[in-house]
Amino acid sequence: MEIPIGVDEENQPVNLNLTMVNRHGLIAGATGTGKTVTMQKMAEAFSRAGISIFTTDVKGDLSGIAYPARMNPKLEQRIKTLAIKNYTPRGCPVEFWDVYGKLGHPLRTTISEMGPLLLARLLELNPTQQGVLNSAFKIADEQGLLILDLKDLESLFILMKANATQLQNKYGNMSSSTIGAIQRGIFTLASRGGDIFFGEPAFRLNDLMQKDSSGFGKINILDATSLINDGLLYSTFLLWLLSELFDKMPEVGDLDQPKLVFFFDEAHLLFNSAPKPLLDKIEQLVRLIRSKGIGVFFITQNPIDVPESILGQLGNRVQHALRGFTPKDQKSIKAAAQTFRQNKNLKAETIISELGVGEALVSFLDAKGIPSIVSQAKIFPPESRMGAITATERESLIQQSPLQDFYQKGVDRESAFEILNKRNTSPGALEPRHKKSQSSNRQSRNNRRQTPAEAVLVSTARSVGTQLGRQIIRGILGSIFKKK
Repeated sequence: MEIPIGVDEENQPVNLNLTMVNRHGLIAGATGTGKTVTMQKMAEAFSRAGISIFTTDVKGDLSGIAYPARMNPKLEQRIKTLAIKNYTPRGCPVEFWDVYGKLGHPLRTTISEMGPLLLARLLELNPTQQGVLNSAFKIADEQGLLILDLKDLESLFILMKANATQLQNKYGNMSSSTIGAIQRGIFTLASRGGDIFFGEPAFRLNDLMQKDSSGFGKINILDATSLINDGLLYSTFLLWLLSELFDKMPEVGDLDQPKLVFFFDEAHLLFNSAPKPLLDKIEQLVRLIRSKGIGVFFITQNPIDVPESILGQLGNRVQHALRGFTPKDQKSIKAAAQTFRQNKNLKAETIISELGVGEALVSFLDAKGIPSIVSQAKIFPPESRMGAITATERESLIQQSPLQDFYQKGVDRESAFEILNKRNTSPGALEPRHKKSQSSNRQSRNNRRQTPAEAVLVSTARSVGTQLGRQIIRGILGSIFKKK
């Protein structure tokens, strides 16, 4: 099945093959050239094909996809110019999410589920501090401590600081200065919103895969108008979600169409400061996640924002205009033009800087997975509203959602913080390791996030890692620590 995205210079349709969407894609272009509208057009087309969507709303103008387009002279002229038949204004089924819980359902996770690697990135730890954090997850295992939120993590490090000498023989030196630096990082993360989005009820991945009564895939929109101000938190949170999808989704091979399309907007934030080992794991994640029926589209200003090893895996390309004001800009334009399969009748390097708003150079994979020759296309306008909805409209959709009752109130059950405060001995004392803990772990694995033993397995799996090619318990990213 193919979905129409626009028309080329000869008014021939430019179609995206749904079978090839899990080969991933790229939407690039300078600010104001039409990237968001292209993403909106793709998202609504995927939705109507029954595919679920996850995307972020960085500027606040994607929320209009929930309502029908408003006809106006400019839109009417666009429809006429592109000779669009049967244009029907209509909205899409939407779920709104917000890690801060203000403009959508709270999108929470737990410390144990995020694991030490991505948590270390959030805390901006050096290698020594990362090693201590990794040990903290193992100590939580031995002590039967469930680490759900930041106050649990704070309590764990108080325990470690009070017992540093006792722990040194097994885990190596844990200096007060190193633990203190981690504690300061936890405090800073709390002030950035960590005390809100670390906790329960944790996000259920199946809630991304919903359809409405018409069989249309729901479009899950994470409000990022505030989150984007913290680029590290934004990119790490999305990377965590992508790795969770890889971990939890079953292997399905190549389907007629994907189950989910994940749009990663402002993708340059993911790669800006990522160390080489993390980039290697992101590359592996992108390559392997297609077998889970998931397509990933990176959205950024320039293709060179994406590492070449990952860019090579993005088979479907939409390149909006780039502006060449400086020698560096001109070099970027040349590099972007060279990423396409060349068309002898079209000078891509020249045209990129001449494209108007809503125009793009396009190359999609055909049914055999071969990139099409690049063509200049005019992108169809969405049938949904372009621009932001009102606060009243948003609140109405949130309140009508069947997910609202589950996510609206946080849950604070007994975990490390409560357990350590209730001990009869000094709150900083270690408990002896129970011999039955490992068998209890195995018996309780099927009860997700229900016992300390569950979190123990999660933590250990993340810190030890697994071999590629086998089922990954907690996500591909965890194996970096083992290699270090």
